[in-house]
Amino acid sequence: MDFVDTAINVCFAIIAIHLVMINIFAVYQTVRDKALSNVPKDSPDYWRVPEAQLLLISALGGSVAMYLTMQTIRHKTQHPKFMIGIPAIMILQLALIAFIAWLRLF
Repeated sequence: MDFVDTAINVCFAIIAIHLVMINIFAVYQTVRDKALSNVPKDSPDYWRVPEAQLLLISALGGSVAMYLTMQTIRHKTQHPKFMIGIPAIMILQLALIAFIAWLRLF
């Protein structure tokens, strides 16, 4: 195994660790936002996760876990921004993975 193969394997390991961590974080933030959705707005404990932050977490690799969590706990399933946006992010991520795999084959 030469240096390039080792470097590629290390990069893939780092990406795999990132994806596991970001998906765990996506589930945590989605469940947390759902739990806080019932807190009154005038309560000192009121702090919702901004929608932009949820979409950013999805774009950074947490789209699958976030989408499945939202469907499971029925959170933001009436928001087109999430029910169209997150699957669109997943499709773009899958296209990127397919492109990288295609580059690696040729």
